[in-house]
Amino acid sequence: MLEDISGQQIKDQFKKNKRLRIITFSVGGVLLLVLGYFIWYQMFFIPGNEKSKDSYWEGLNYAKKDSTEVAIDEFRAAVRKYDGKVGGEVAQFLYARQLMNQGEFKKAFNELDEVELEDSYVSVLRIGLQADCKSEMENYEAASKMYLEAANMIDNDFTTPMYLHKAAGCAVELRDVKSAKKYYKRIIDDYPQYALQRDIQRYYASVKYSK
Repeated sequence: MLEDISGQQIKDQFKKNKRLRIITFSVGGVLLLVLGYFIWYQMFFIPGNEKSKDSYWEGLNYAKKDSTEVAIDEFRAAVRKYDGKVGGEVAQFLYARQLMNQGEFKKAFNELDEVELEDSYVSVLRIGLQADCKSEMENYEAASKMYLEAANMIDNDFTTPMYLHKAAGCAVELRDVKSAKKYYKRIIDDYPQYALQRDIQRYYASVKYSK
């Protein structure tokens, strides 16, 4: 038959058992953290994340009007306010693009490096823009690697041949004729609907018999 255990006895046992106290406090602490995060996520992050999605439209309107400096100010403000949220990440992507228009390629590259978006298509464009930055800074070897990375991330008839085309251009700059031929040939064989197919065939012909 089980003995009756009073509340005081339980308290006494708890005080004497150091390991039990540590485990109890640890579990309690984790539960409080989880509960606190859940409350923060529901009450602050979700509403803020939704609100952030409207943060870059004004800057985008200025960018469409070629008001680059004003657009940069708007995007930069949105990044500061909504960093880590969807709108803030999109604003940072657009901010970097405007920096490229200003010729600030190193700064643009670093901004793009911090963009974190789940959208795979935007991720491809992010890598592609970083490759553009490297190319503009005449670091053709790094640019070529990033163009190939962007080309192979999502196989499609638009970004894949476009970035293969750019990778081939970098290969030409590096006098790597073998790679240039390979990239041009891949576009001709696998992406016949590519808008610049005629140009690609001409470029391929120009390097085909080069040494």
